[in-house]
Amino acid sequence: MRCFGLLLFLVLFLLCSNFDGCEGKRGRHWKQRKTPPSLVRKKERAKNGSRHGHSGGGGLGGGGGGSGHLSPPPAPSPSPSPSPKTGSPVPAPASPKSAGVFDVLDFGAKGDGVTDDTKAFEAAWAAACKAGDSVMAVPAEFEFLVGPISFSGPYCQPNIVFQLDGMIIAPTNAKYWASGLLWWIEFTKLKGIVIRGSGVIEGRGSVWWTDTDSDVDPALRFYGSYNVSVTGITIQNSQQCHLKFDNCEAVQVYNITIASPGNSLNTDGIHLQNSRDVMIHHANMSCGDDCVSIQTGCSNINIHSVDCGPGHGISIGGLGRDNSKACVSNITVRDINLHGTMTGVRIKTWQGGSGSVEGIRFSNIRVSEVQTPIVIDQFYCDRSSCKNHTSAVALSGIAYENIKGTYTVKPVHFACSDASPCSDISLTRVELQPLQERYHMYEPFCWQTFGELFTPTVPPIACLQNGKPASNRILSDHDLC
Repeated sequence: MRCFGLLLFLVLFLLCSNFDGCEGKRGRHWKQRKTPPSLVRKKERAKNGSRHGHSGGGGLGGGGGGSGHLSPPPAPSPSPSPSPKTGSPVPAPASPKSAGVFDVLDFGAKGDGVTDDTKAFEAAWAAACKAGDSVMAVPAEFEFLVGPISFSGPYCQPNIVFQLDGMIIAPTNAKYWASGLLWWIEFTKLKGIVIRGSGVIEGRGSVWWTDTDSDVDPALRFYGSYNVSVTGITIQNSQQCHLKFDNCEAVQVYNITIASPGNSLNTDGIHLQNSRDVMIHHANMSCGDDCVSIQTGCSNINIHSVDCGPGHGISIGGLGRDNSKACVSNITVRDINLHGTMTGVRIKTWQGGSGSVEGIRFSNIRVSEVQTPIVIDQFYCDRSSCKNHTSAVALSGIAYENIKGTYTVKPVHFACSDASPCSDISLTRVELQPLQERYHMYEPFCWQTFGELFTPTVPPIACLQNGKPASNRILSDHDLC
């Protein structure tokens, strides 16, 4: 019986060794049997309930786990609907206007050149003023009729851009213009104000050019502002002065056009007074008065790369009118073309004034058919007659360098005060030729003018006196700037 039991055990052992469900040794490795796929699916359903899909990682049997909750797959991005005509995708709608851009059309402006858009401009400015770092937009292809308007601080946020791409036109009806009004469009008491664009400010000024008593002045005025920039625009046919800066600091004007006929009365191009640190460059100007006029209180003015004509040239003054005190210093005017102008570079003062003009440099000036290219006139008078005075604004430290071209009346006119002669006047490489003898030509003129010729001049300026004037008086505290 014991032998029979042992034999039965051996038979059963041999039979079990042939089943896949058992573990066996194959070569040198042990291999676990595979779980049938049907069993895997049953285990997954049991573990995860009724959910579908795959866990975030791991192998069969859910190794790698997860939280037991699957996020649904992300919704596919909607594709553009096809165009009904071409079948190609239709672009998405354009995004709305950027925040901080205030278009005058959105505030009710019509831009038809007939409707008064002044209130719409005021409303758009009010919004831009409150926002700061903003843009007030005047769009292209519209003409906006705007009456006298002031874009005012000082409570505006800084850094506002006035984006002018359309046209702003002035009313010609006298009812718009109050007596004594000092501007048409004014920006006052602002910080970081920029006027830019390809648009036009159209003054329609011919109505006023024949009226010598007109008070409409100027087209565009900046007062009491800091860090001002004007670029790209055109100002034309102004009622009087085109662009004026009064009591401003850190000013840049460049790539602009100023255009009025040569016979338009008092239409200065750019007028500066009581302003400091001003740069004017790459500008084309034609007007009926000074292309640039520099008045009292100006210092650190740099003007270059300007084309001027017709007009009265580039002038400092008139200074000292009605016995007033005038102070101007550190002015550089260089790389200028003047053609068909009344004067080239000029300094003009009234008798009876006080103060001083010093540190002036005119360099690289090209003149063509200019009546009198170089002028100092301390007897300036724009009336039929002026009363004589002994006091005058003192002029000193004025350099003329590399001034060449043609004149039609007189090359040089230096008329200085008897009581306060001009001193330290220097000329270098001055070559001025008469255009032709169609007018009576005059020789260079000097009166009480002291200085030095650093190179021979054409024509010779023999009337300039060497050295310092013996009669130069000591300036009083009232005279000093």
